[in-house]
Amino acid sequence: MDLAYPSEAEAFRVEIKSWLKENLPDGWFEPGFAMSDADRTKFNKEWPAKLFAGGWICATWPTEYGGKGLSTMQGVVLAEEFAYARAPMRGDFFGDTLVGPTLLQWGTEEQKQQFLPGILKGEIRWCQGFSEPNSGSDLASLKTSAVLDGNEWVINGQKVWTTQGHHADYCFLLTRTDPEAPKHAGISYLLVPMKQPGIEVRGITQPDGTADFCEVFFTDARCPAENVVGGVNNGWKVANSTLAFERGQSATTGYRRFEEEYRILVEVATENGRIHDPTIRQRLMEYYTKVQILRINGLRNLTSTLNKSKDMGTIALGVTNKMFWSEMHKAAMELALDIFGAESMLINTGPESGSWPGAIRDRRRDGYPVSAMMSSFFFSRSETIWGGTSQIQRNIVGERVLALPKEPKPAGGE
Repeated sequence: MDLAYPSEAEAFRVEIKSWLKENLPDGWFEPGFAMSDADRTKFNKEWPAKLFAGGWICATWPTEYGGKGLSTMQGVVLAEEFAYARAPMRGDFFGDTLVGPTLLQWGTEEQKQQFLPGILKGEIRWCQGFSEPNSGSDLASLKTSAVLDGNEWVINGQKVWTTQGHHADYCFLLTRTDPEAPKHAGISYLLVPMKQPGIEVRGITQPDGTADFCEVFFTDARCPAENVVGGVNNGWKVANSTLAFERGQSATTGYRRFEEEYRILVEVATENGRIHDPTIRQRLMEYYTKVQILRINGLRNLTSTLNKSKDMGTIALGVTNKMFWSEMHKAAMELALDIFGAESMLINTGPESGSWPGAIRDRRRDGYPVSAMMSSFFFSRSETIWGGTSQIQRNIVGERVLALPKEPKPAGGE
C-alpha cells in the first residue's frame, strides 16, 4: 500500500480546491458557517447546475458520454476534496452511482444515448426495485414477473424498501422473465417508467416520521421491450454489477463522517463528564480505532484497484468492508445514546439538524419529531440491512473466502 499520491493527482487536487472556493457560497469554509432556510433552498436549487457546468457530475465517465474521462486516481482526489469541503457531489445517487455505471458496462448504445444525458443533467430521478417482501437477502427468489406482450413487458408484483420511489421517474427493476429457469437464470433487469397507471407507490413511515422507503405495487405496468439491460434472463449478473458499484464507492472518503461523529462524541462526553467513565473511554477508543482501520482499508482497496489485484486478500477485504463499517456505526450510535443519557430523548439534543454526520436531516414529519442525533441512531440500524445484511455477508465470507461448506438449504429448496 503506497500512501503517496502521484504528482499529477495532487496537481488536479489544486484545481478542484480552486473551483470549490470560487463556486461555494461566501463564508462556506469559515468556522461556524450556516445558511438560512431560504439560502439553503436557493443553494440546493442552483448547485446541481454548477456541478454540471463544471463537469463534476459523473466526471469519471468517458468523454463521449459527457464525463471528463478522469482516471481512477483523479476520481479519488475529486471525491476527497468534495468530502473535505462538505460539498454535495451528486445530482442523484441512484442515477450517478448505480444505474449510470451499470449502463456504461451493460447498456446498448441506444440505452446510453437515451438515459445517460438525463442522469448527467439531474433531469431523471431513479429508484432501485430489487427487494421484495419475501425476497430480501435471498434476492434470487424474487417473484415479480415480466411477460413480453408485443413490444412491451407487462409487469406484476411488489417491491419493498424502495428509497425515493415516490419521487422517481424510472426504476431499475429486477423481474422474473423465465419462471421455468433456475432462479438465478430467469431474471431480467428492466428500466421501468414510474409515472404510469399500473404503478402504485406507498410510503412506509419510519419511527422518526420520515417515509423515504416505499412499497411499490405493479399491476399490469408497462415497460418498453428494448429497456432490458444486459439481455433477457441475464439480470442476475447485471444486478451484481450494480451492487458492486454501490458497495465500492468512497473508498478513501467513507470514513470521514464517522471520524466527525467521533469528534462530536468526545466533545460531548468531555462537557458532561462522561469522559471520566472508563467504559465510555474504552468504547470511544474502540470507535476511533475502527475508524482508522476503515481509513486504511480504503487505501488498501484503492491500491488493489490500481494494481488490478484479485488475490484472496482483496476479495476478502471487499466483502467484509460493508459488514465492518455498518456494525461499527451501529455500536457507535448506541454509544452516543449512553453519552447523551436521558437527554437523547429531547428534540434539541446534540448539534443542530443538518450538522450531525449521517443524520436524516431536516425531515421532521407526521408529528414524530426527533433530533438529528436520534435520526442517525435510527438510520444506523438499517445500515446493517441494506446492501446485504450482516448475516448474508458472513455467509459470503465463509463460503467464498474461507471455502467453508455452504449453508444447508431448507427442505424443498433448490
